Amino acid sequence: MDRSVDVVVIGAGITGLTTAFLLLEKGLSVLLIEKSDRIGGQLCTVSDEGFLFESGPNTGVVSNIEVVELFRKLSTDCTLEIARKESKVRLIWKKGKFHSLPGSLGEAVRTPLFTSYDKIRVLFEPFRKKGNDSLESIASMTRRRLGQSYLDYAVDPFISGIYAGDPDNLVTRFAMPKLYQLEENYGSFVRGAIKRHPILAQEKKQGISKEVFSVKGGFKNLVTALRNKITDDQMILSAGKIAVYPSGDGWTTEIPSTGEQIFSRQVISTVPAYALPLIFSFIDFEWMEPIASLRYAPVVQIGVGLKDASLVPQAFGGLIPSKEKEQLLGILFNSSCYADRAPEGGASLSFFAGGIKCAELLQLTDAELKELVVDALHRMLGYPAGTLPDKMHIFRHEWAIPQYGADSELRLKCITYLQKIYPGLILAGSIRDGIGLADRIKQATLIAQEVGDFMTKEGNETK
Repeated sequence: MDRSVDVVVIGAGITGLTTAFLLLEKGLSVLLIEKSDRIGGQLCTVSDEGFLFESGPNTGVVSNIEVVELFRKLSTDCTLEIARKESKVRLIWKKGKFHSLPGSLGEAVRTPLFTSYDKIRVLFEPFRKKGNDSLESIASMTRRRLGQSYLDYAVDPFISGIYAGDPDNLVTRFAMPKLYQLEENYGSFVRGAIKRHPILAQEKKQGISKEVFSVKGGFKNLVTALRNKITDDQMILSAGKIAVYPSGDGWTTEIPSTGEQIFSRQVISTVPAYALPLIFSFIDFEWMEPIASLRYAPVVQIGVGLKDASLVPQAFGGLIPSKEKEQLLGILFNSSCYADRAPEGGASLSFFAGGIKCAELLQLTDAELKELVVDALHRMLGYPAGTLPDKMHIFRHEWAIPQYGADSELRLKCITYLQKIYPGLILAGSIRDGIGLADRIKQATLIAQEVGDFMTKEGNETK
């Protein structure tokens, strides 16, 4: 072998970078390998004359202690930025106008988003019978507990904003596990939310706030902060089509770009599902196929800079229900959330199109996408007809967001089985455990702890 390390981590997105950093912090020897010539995966910030645009995720949620701890460790290199209070306002498009999602009982009564029948029906949600289908879709659960209008004008656009997916195909237990657990553990969304108040209060004391966050200067600074913790000899970029296979009591990783063979006791993959078969070609098709066939929603994100922010709502963003038959999934008002996204008086916006239901929109030309934006600026935000973006950046993602559907159960069983029969192999990343930034950071932290404990125990037994 050309080199021997404790752990090889494959993929330098947020999960791989965080895992490598935390393993190094535990004193293990680590090699982080990335196929492309850049790190960060979906995280990439573009700066253009004072406007900041993210090509991938724009925000995360401080939903677990692992996020708090990571930013504490990186505090000298990057700063967690909590969104302004205005970001708590969510807008929903209905019949040619944006309406705020209700934030109080009075607003819930007055809102035109939901039918009178469902408003009355929701009062009896705590008394409804608990479901018994472990593979029930988000749409089915919403209809059963809340009603069709809540699905159409709350849950459907919310799922579009997170998964760019179809709530009829996403399984609640996998895609929205916290919502699933409310009914499973407490029998009701409302009853569960009430009974969880003491838990939420305790979490708040730890810094878990459920607040929306970014990083000052954009997520590129989070990537840079993690990169600064990893030396050049602990990372290989532009690795090409690597191959991994069992070797003695460990693993061999072949790197075509350098011709090296690396031996490690542990291998952690954080790459997308579709990339796994080529890397782990020794795994039988019957076990790999349920993992590799994970479906991804394609998304095109259009970063728009306006020198005049006067008509941009002071809100997190506007979501567009599929029932409204629009081509956009939604608009994120970045500069309404964070102070550093646009020059003074200007606005930074992100327009989203595509997703599972309108995948063909990814094929629109730049000119056609610009027409979509110009139409939305006029018709949805009230700018004069013909108003053009002062800045525009288009980011196309063919494999954007994993879809946790009914096939997730088999996928997770296969992952568990493979990790059991191949000790030292960990299949991670967004193929499991959630798709959000907080999910990725939590997974990386737990894996680093697991591997660190194992290596420590093994070292003690050897002594």
